[in-house]
Amino acid sequence: MTDQPVIAQKSPFPVEVEAGKNYFWCACGRSKNQPFCDGSHKDTGFQPVKWSCAETGRKFFCGCKMTDGQPFCDGSHKKL
Repeated sequence: MTDQPVIAQKSPFPVEVEAGKNYFWCACGRSKNQPFCDGSHKDTGFQPVKWSCAETGRKFFCGCKMTDGQPFCDGSHKKL
């Protein structure tokens, strides 16, 4: 078990999202399917963050995993 997530990248992941779909953001940073969960969090103490899309468009998902606005980028990567 670990206390800190892995930094997947020090910038956000821009993703085109679709209204009505659920997305599961990787909180541990270990997924090979960034920014989304692939189950790599097993035995880490982290869980993916479910987000339901209300409106089709582009969203910027956090890549550094340090955001206070999970699952979206809040600029925390600029302090790393």
